[in-house]
Amino acid sequence: MSNPAVAQPIQDTLKTARKAALVKRWLPALLLPVVGLLAFLLFWQLAAGSIDTSLGKFPGPAQAVSQFSSLVDEHIAEQRKADAFYQRQETRNAERLARDPDAKVTVRPYTGKPTFFKQILTSLYTVMTGFAIASLIAIPLGIVCGLSRPIYNAINPLIQVFKPVSPLAWLPLVTMVVSAVYTSTDPLFAKSFVTSALTVALCCLWPTVINTTVGVANMDKDLLNVSRVLSLSPLSHVRRIVLPAAIPMIFTGLRLSLATGWMVLIAAEMLAQNPGLGKFIWDEFQNGSSNSLGRIMVAVIVIGLIGFVLDRLMLALQRRVSWDKNADLR
Repeated sequence: MSNPAVAQPIQDTLKTARKAALVKRWLPALLLPVVGLLAFLLFWQLAAGSIDTSLGKFPGPAQAVSQFSSLVDEHIAEQRKADAFYQRQETRNAERLARDPDAKVTVRPYTGKPTFFKQILTSLYTVMTGFAIASLIAIPLGIVCGLSRPIYNAINPLIQVFKPVSPLAWLPLVTMVVSAVYTSTDPLFAKSFVTSALTVALCCLWPTVINTTVGVANMDKDLLNVSRVLSLSPLSHVRRIVLPAAIPMIFTGLRLSLATGWMVLIAAEMLAQNPGLGKFIWDEFQNGSSNSLGRIMVAVIVIGLIGFVLDRLMLALQRRVSWDKNADLR
């Protein structure tokens, strides 16, 4: 039997060692980002205090926080107006139905000014739609190009020609095409949404196509031999051999495409005045009030944070579907 007087100190020592290991592992991961953030905020505050603009001092962290609070209050006030608007319609329609059960009632949508947070949701919905369209085209195209050298040689010149084209060059063309083709009197989606989503899709295509092609073309030859030995059909070969082997490069392309699409969308919304964060920034710039710079700074920070979160979500998805759980994914 073990001696409790001897076992207890050993257990305490092991607990202390485990705690020390956890601190050593997690402290740098938590402390260094905090140090970097504090250094950035200090630099921002010092730089903002020395910059004078036509609208006053450049906004520092305190002004940005104040304007964010103001945007939250505006959103809450606008939401209350919308709720009251629908409540009035509901009451009026109930009274009409009480007088005439066969009466036709309608509920008109609230047409108030979109708030900052609604414009965030609009931009997110648009970018994810464009990203999804691009991914559905780019991944199969990249697989085909990676598996077939002749097809790659035929398509690669087009990729290299269109890859560097600016979204600002695509936007007028997409706008004209959508206006000419999308002529429904009762459209399912607004033309502004379709224009922005297609512009994002055109600019999201290329990173995913290129990285998927490289990932498929550089598969381990042993995997190809395994596929031949098993006599897999083409679809089974792609599903069981090609996709698992190319997952890291495919997700590298997807992450680059999503970041590109998010940047493209903001520029497209600013240029075309489509609803979203880009339009919010442009409207504030044109407004020229004393609060405009602070609000623009809030939008810039939010855009960056959303881009970071989208990238982390893609990384988490990659870790979930990747066969190599020991890979160092960053």
